[in-house]
Amino acid sequence: MNTGIKIRAEIAGTGMFLPRKVLTNADLEKTLDTSDEWIRTRTGICERRIADEDESSSTLAIQAGKMALESAKILPNELDLIIVCTSTPDILFPATACFVQNGLDAINAAAYDISAVCSGFVFGLSIAEQYIKSGKYRYVLIVGSETNSRIVDWSDRSTCILFGDGAGAIVLKKNEINEPRGLLSTHIHSDGSKSDLIIVPGGIGKKNISHEAIDRKEYFIHMSGNSTFKAAVKRMVEVSKEALDFNELSVEDIGLVIPHQANRRIIDAVTEKLGIPQEKIFVNIEKYGNTSSASIPIALHEASQASLIKPGSLILLVVVGAGLTWGAALIRW
Repeated sequence: MNTGIKIRAEIAGTGMFLPRKVLTNADLEKTLDTSDEWIRTRTGICERRIADEDESSSTLAIQAGKMALESAKILPNELDLIIVCTSTPDILFPATACFVQNGLDAINAAAYDISAVCSGFVFGLSIAEQYIKSGKYRYVLIVGSETNSRIVDWSDRSTCILFGDGAGAIVLKKNEINEPRGLLSTHIHSDGSKSDLIIVPGGIGKKNISHEAIDRKEYFIHMSGNSTFKAAVKRMVEVSKEALDFNELSVEDIGLVIPHQANRRIIDAVTEKLGIPQEKIFVNIEKYGNTSSASIPIALHEASQASLIKPGSLILLVVVGAGLTWGAALIRW
């Protein structure tokens, strides 16, 4: 007899961690041809966090992970898997996730990294969901952690004003229930033909590191701002509609939208095209800037802690990142 009970993936806990150092727009005025007004009106950003020398993507991830485990009320040794979403790994290898596993003393967890830049967390969520729904794992820790300050050119006002450092985490757990609750669906996409829109062109697999490449600033972020804006808005709108249509839901059903915090103008353009009122949109970009893969889990944690997410409410996560990559997830809280 079909009881209707299904294995679903639910968020059991959330966490975040930020570097101590705050870099304000006023601070940037001292070193760049820019102003607080110029930055705020074009990006919505007022300040961002910057990692100190003793901080790295793994140390930020460990602290965010500890908070998520405490929130989920589970022990580190109960974790089956750790996925770290990052484009700024501590070192080339081993994976940053292995340092996180060791730092958490999660002795029973497999651990690996994924790289989908600003879309990374939703990609990680999609992967973790498959492990749980298959019945293979019970608890998965997903962490988005970035030290973007290490790969920005601090003389380029078009990029360095945008990015900040930080980490956010969730514990995804297995639950057998007969109601549509938890992670309803994830939707991820890529278009490699747009890889030049946001790129760090230097690398080691393509060519050797050289002084000439360093002088050309190939190990810093390069971005085509206007083209990136257009692509981001288009894809975020598309995938939001895809997620709603897949679940036979409408914009009116959404309780809260948590978009990737890339740029306030992108957020406003996307939500306007979708017809979502401002009171249903969570924004914290003014405090942290673009923290890439950490953006969504940081925002999700803050929204939860601020009681902006009610039991039973529908949450839309929507992201876009370099690659080009984009995705969405619908969650019934």
